Amino acid sequence: MMTEPMQITVNGESRDVAEGCSVASLLSELAIPSERVAVELNLNILDRRAFGATPLSQGDRVEVIGFIGGGEGTGYER
Repeated sequence: MMTEPMQITVNGESRDVAEGCSVASLLSELAIPSERVAVELNLNILDRRAFGATPLSQGDRVEVIGFIGGGEGTGYER
């Protein structure tokens, strides 16, 4: 029996995900390395260690915030 996909919002855009999808599987589906982001789920910042054990539910609002390296002494030029 096929289930309907759940609809969530990721960074302000609607997205369908499979029932049982976790935060970690969402990041993988989006090709986002989990070690380089912070994730807010329904206005709560998640501990990175909980990404795999945190299931998503219909209507969830997810914000993925990426970290950008840089600053003095990094060797990167603008």
